[in-house]
Amino acid sequence: MSRRSSTGSKEGRGGAARVLHLDLFSGIAGNMLLGALLDAGLSRKELEADLAGLGLDHQLVVRRVRRGVVSALYVDVKVPHAHERGRAHEHEHDHGHGRSYREIVRVLEQAKLEPEVRARALACFEALARAEARVHGTSIAKVHFHEVGAVDAIIDLTGAAIGLSRLGVTRVTASPAALGRGTVDTEHGRLPLPSPATLELLRGLPTVPAHVEWETVTPTGAALLRTLVDEFCDLPAMTIESIGHGAGNDRKGGLPNVVRAVLGRASGADADRVACLETNLDDLVPEHFEFLMERLFEAGALDVSLQPIQMKKNRPGMLVRVLARPADKHAVANRLFADSTAIGVRVYEVDRVVLRREIRRVATRYGKIAVKVVRDPEGRETFSAEVDDCVRAARAHGAPLREVVREAEEAARR
Repeated sequence: MSRRSSTGSKEGRGGAARVLHLDLFSGIAGNMLLGALLDAGLSRKELEADLAGLGLDHQLVVRRVRRGVVSALYVDVKVPHAHERGRAHEHEHDHGHGRSYREIVRVLEQAKLEPEVRARALACFEALARAEARVHGTSIAKVHFHEVGAVDAIIDLTGAAIGLSRLGVTRVTASPAALGRGTVDTEHGRLPLPSPATLELLRGLPTVPAHVEWETVTPTGAALLRTLVDEFCDLPAMTIESIGHGAGNDRKGGLPNVVRAVLGRASGADADRVACLETNLDDLVPEHFEFLMERLFEAGALDVSLQPIQMKKNRPGMLVRVLARPADKHAVANRLFADSTAIGVRVYEVDRVVLRREIRRVATRYGKIAVKVVRDPEGRETFSAEVDDCVRAARAHGAPLREVVREAEEAARR
């Protein structure tokens, strides 16, 4: 079953997928990425409107600064009536408001956010919590954030998720993360760089030395890399649309403390990698599958399918197959465990080639209808009206569904 509104508005002019590449020559922190997205074209007005859905009392302060010879945007979060400590370690401080992992999950689950934004923010904090739990030898349920659990970190991570959604980014790539050396003062005392939590989050990800004596990658920055980046590589083939620079704290040395975000569009058929998650079920209640499918999409699934199979002891069963971005595979697997009878999930990554597509909202006598337009490498277009829109219009006007579909697709062709 294809995801309703699959990539929807995330395909833009000309139908090419939008790609974000992060140049991590000076590392990354949560506020640095947010600054880079704003500098690359993210609307501050839309960002602040979406952040209001968190229900957290804060003020977003954005100013243009220079880091070395580079002009960049610096983002800070002011919390009223809180003890100001500044952005320790590039972006994080607790303002006296440390939060447990469970409290942060509660804030995000109750917030008024788009499902994909909520899922990405939750994935970031889950990655942080798991890293902290491993470092301190405790369970994820007992993790309490001192610095990274503050309001500013919640804003940074949620803001980054909002930015990707608002900018229509469908794929994120990044260069290897450059790591500084030395020590850093934290709530747990003085620690080596990279900090233990940062290093845990970077396990399995490519890194290079930055040759500087300061923290280049913070825990929240590492969590963003762990959960948002689809591939670590050089700048991919794209038509560059905009470039943004996000600033960290001013540092001495020859390296400007910024992260560079390059936003552009891929051309022709797009190639990427996706995670395929599979589980065999012989006790799935058929009426529950629609709910399971919706929950999987909320967790980041790109596609969900159900296939009849024959299982052991000649029992009929169902194969549930889910496609997701590699960064979302853990969130999707957790949703399978929570909302189905699965006790194990097979996960493997596969290459994927996809055609360019976009969503056009066309005017018809039945109202505005969304139509998916798919373009092949030769430029030929096919049109498919979104069924949900057509069903609502058909019911509202007492019209045959096939007539609503036909008129919407003809309007898109025109």
